[in-house]
Amino acid sequence: MKVTWLGHASFLLESAEGVRIVTDPYKPGMYGLDYDDVGESADVVTVSHEHDDHNNVAAVQGGPQVVKGTGSQEAKGLTFRGVAASHDEAQGSQRGPNTIFCFALDGLSVCHVGDLGHALDDATAAEIGPVDLLLLPVGGNFTIDAAVANGICEKLRPKVVIPMHFKNERCPNFPVAGVDDFVALRGNVRKLDGSELALTAGALPAETETVVLRPAR
Repeated sequence: MKVTWLGHASFLLESAEGVRIVTDPYKPGMYGLDYDDVGESADVVTVSHEHDDHNNVAAVQGGPQVVKGTGSQEAKGLTFRGVAASHDEAQGSQRGPNTIFCFALDGLSVCHVGDLGHALDDATAAEIGPVDLLLLPVGGNFTIDAAVANGICEKLRPKVVIPMHFKNERCPNFPVAGVDDFVALRGNVRKLDGSELALTAGALPAETETVVLRPAR
């Protein structure tokens, strides 16, 4: 599986057979986002919640099937499980609901938590189940911060975690923290000078690895 961080909470995940999944496509210019257009085609688009920096399905070409909401859904031969969560620490009363999406691709279990705004309780962690690749916001303000994100890593114990939703050189005006606070809490960190990461089911790290990518857009 090839993982490309497009920017913000948007990733392109490509299977060995060519299935393309885009997560949470953003609309450039919203809330201080300085990224360029998503500019990708896909077979499936997941949308964690209905905010303009996460639900710009029109930006994705190819007539993708859109997956939203909780429960189990089938798309392009894959099963997507939507796990209920909130965008804040007040059960969604401040920023609304958020969906955590779990699915398997190339034998790898993927979990994209969207704009998660709170720590995970044991019941939600059990519903998520084992995770190979965790896509996790770390910037705080609108989502969990570095400390809560680190706690979620300790609870889920993914094989690989890729931070997202943080201030960076491509998006310096987004009012959240950068990635350094999160990285400082983690061991086994790898920073790549690029936006792509290839993962193979039989060659995952024994200890959770944090991989920091640069946005492609």
